[in-house]
Amino acid sequence: MADSSFDIVSKVERQEVDNALNQAAKEIAQRYDFKGVGASIAWSGEKIEMRASGEERVKAVLDIFQAKLVKRGISLKALDAGEPQASGKEYKLFASLKEGISQDDAKKVAKIIRDEGPKGVKAQVQGDELRVTSKSRDALQEIITLLKGKDLEFPLQFVNYR
Repeated sequence: MADSSFDIVSKVERQEVDNALNQAAKEIAQRYDFKGVGASIAWSGEKIEMRASGEERVKAVLDIFQAKLVKRGISLKALDAGEPQASGKEYKLFASLKEGISQDDAKKVAKIIRDEGPKGVKAQVQGDELRVTSKSRDALQEIITLLKGKDLEFPLQFVNYR
């Protein structure tokens, strides 16, 4: 019988992030506590730019955006937010999205699979993803459960299960 496999990836659905950003922008425009403080959130190239008249306000914009991401099922581990920076009379905060599994992170996941997973399961790094193969589908299910239980600093999705 052929080996079963799946891929471990770390991707963010861009459309969902865009929807969350639009919802956050709409809420910021309508909320009373943001009237007259110049609060806004928008794409700035590949990054998300948040602006407001004060440091606390720009952090509140970030909180609203994070709440919208969670509602849309996007892990906050994929969002890499910086610190607020003063820019003239307003504060700016830039956030970027982390996608792909780095070589070091892929090696960590492969080590977890080798050390704690069932025998006969192989993990190999393929670019920015990790392919896990085994003769037993049950062993692959155990690996998925094992990795979901781990608190890694990046989000994982399991795709191409066959």
